[in-house]
Amino acid sequence: MRLKSISLGNWKNFRSLQCELNNRLFIVGANASGKSNFLDALRFMRDIVKHGGGLQNAISQRGGISKIRCLSARKDPLITIELEFVDDDNTEWKYTLSLTQETRGNRSSIINKEIMLKNGQVCISRPDKMDEDDKDRLTQTYIEQITMNKEFRNIVDFLASIQYMHLVPQLLKFPEAFSGPDLPEDPFGKGFLRTVAKTPKDTRNSRLSKIQKVLQKAVPQLKDLKYIDDDIGQPHLEVTYEHWRPNGGKQTETQLSDGTLRLIGLLWSLFAGKGILLLEEPELSLHAAIVEQLPELFYSILRSKKRQLIITTHSAELLSHKGISLSEILMLQPESEGTKAILAKDRKDIASLLEGGLTPAEAIFPFTRPEIREGWLPFE
Repeated sequence: MRLKSISLGNWKNFRSLQCELNNRLFIVGANASGKSNFLDALRFMRDIVKHGGGLQNAISQRGGISKIRCLSARKDPLITIELEFVDDDNTEWKYTLSLTQETRGNRSSIINKEIMLKNGQVCISRPDKMDEDDKDRLTQTYIEQITMNKEFRNIVDFLASIQYMHLVPQLLKFPEAFSGPDLPEDPFGKGFLRTVAKTPKDTRNSRLSKIQKVLQKAVPQLKDLKYIDDDIGQPHLEVTYEHWRPNGGKQTETQLSDGTLRLIGLLWSLFAGKGILLLEEPELSLHAAIVEQLPELFYSILRSKKRQLIITTHSAELLSHKGISLSEILMLQPESEGTKAILAKDRKDIASLLEGGLTPAEAIFPFTRPEIREGWLPFE
C-alpha cells in the first residue's frame, strides 16, 4: 500500500494544502515555514490509530485543538485532513477527517465529519444516526475502534506503521543523563540501543552487517560494527577503527562522532520499518560528500522494501542530486494568510532552470530562502 496524496485544511501553518506523493518527497522551506508541521499531520494520524492512542490523546499531546488550528482560519474553523491511498490490489481508498470544537459546555474536540471511501463507494459517513442519538460518540473516530474498522483495517495498519526518526546523538550516548519518561515511539533515539537489543539476533546481525557496508563508504577505517552487552548487561554498539593502532582500536557509541551515530540510526530506520518513514534534516552532522549520496542511498534501500520516504531539508548538497524529480520536491513559502505549498513541477520557471542545466537545489533554494532584513542583528 502507498499514500497517493494528502490534503490539509487549517492545519497549523497551512490554511490549505494539497500534495501528491510518489515514493519520495523532499520538503524545503525557510525556518518556521511548516516543514515539521507537515510531517506532524501524518504523525497525528498514526497517533490516533496506534495501540493506546486515540483522537483525544493525539489532540491533547499537541496542546489542544486551538494549537492545531491555523491562526488564519477565522470564519472557517474546521480542521481537515484528507488522505488518498492505493493498496496492493489497486483498490483506491479515501479517508477524510474534519474536526471542530464544541461551542459551549466543556468545549470538547469533536468530529465534524469522518468519511471512508473504497473505490468511490461509502464505507463510513459520519455523523450517522447513532452519533445523532449519542453526541459523545463524536469524540472518537471509527478508525481507532476495533469494533468499527474491520472493513478498512488495512488502512489502520498502514497508518500505525508510519515511522518518525530524528536521532539526537547525545540522547543515545548518555540516556541516563536525561531524566523523565521516554517519549512514545522514541523519536529522538533515547531508547535506540534497547530497540537494537530487542531485535531477534539473526535479524539484528543482518541489519548491522548491511549498515556496516554503507558506513565503510563514508568512514573507510570503520570495521566490524556489532552489538555487545557490557559486564552488567547494558547494550552497546561497538566498532573497530583500523587507523588507531595496527590491530585496530575498539570504540562504543559513547566515543563515536555525532555524524556516525546519526548515520547508523538513519540506516537502521531505513532497514527496520515497513511504513512511511519521516525524516527531519538527515544531513545534520554529516559531511557534504556523504549528504550528496543520501538520495541514491534512500532510493536503493526503500525501492526493495517498497516504502515511502518524506524528508525535510535545508541542504543544497542533498538536493543537488540530478536523480531527484521536480515532482518529488514540495516548496513551502510563508505568506500573510499561512504557508503556501506547491510542488516544484508546477513552477514553469523552475522547470526552465533545470532544462538549462541547474541542479534541483540551484533552481529551487533561491525561491525558498527567507527574507533577511537589513540591520536585523541586535548589535548593529
